[in-house]
Amino acid sequence: MAMSRSVLLQFLGGAQSSHRLRRWIHLWPPFLGAAIRIKHIVPDMKAMDVEMKLRFWNASYVGSHLSLFAMTGPFYMLMLMANLGCDSMVWVRSASIRYRKIQKGTVRAEFRLTDAQLDDSRDKLKTLPKIGTVFQIAVMDDAGVVIAEVEKLLQVRK
Repeated sequence: MAMSRSVLLQFLGGAQSSHRLRRWIHLWPPFLGAAIRIKHIVPDMKAMDVEMKLRFWNASYVGSHLSLFAMTGPFYMLMLMANLGCDSMVWVRSASIRYRKIQKGTVRAEFRLTDAQLDDSRDKLKTLPKIGTVFQIAVMDDAGVVIAEVEKLLQVRK
């Protein structure tokens, strides 16, 4: 189920963008099926907390999570698009995951953008046609123990 850029930008525009995005993510079939949910999102789209509960339909043969990588999918991209504006194109150039521990319960990930990161991106885009930004995402269990580390390189182009 692909979503066009113009439809996506409608979700990201306006005062209620974070609430619309949250509803959309919860109903989007890949995330609905994987039990991925946004637990917290700030209105300015600079912080999100995502969780995934283990269910029989999203578990591997040995009973652990199948979708740890998927739960880190689009969030930094959406946050950058919302904060850098409609004239910025953002996509994932590369990503990797390092599994540290098997987890069979609820897992969560936190996504944070700082004003300094956004200002730096805006400044670089004034002189460069595109920039790359690396984000580190820790996937944690309920106790805060890191069970996987994800690194994403996002490219931003005007």
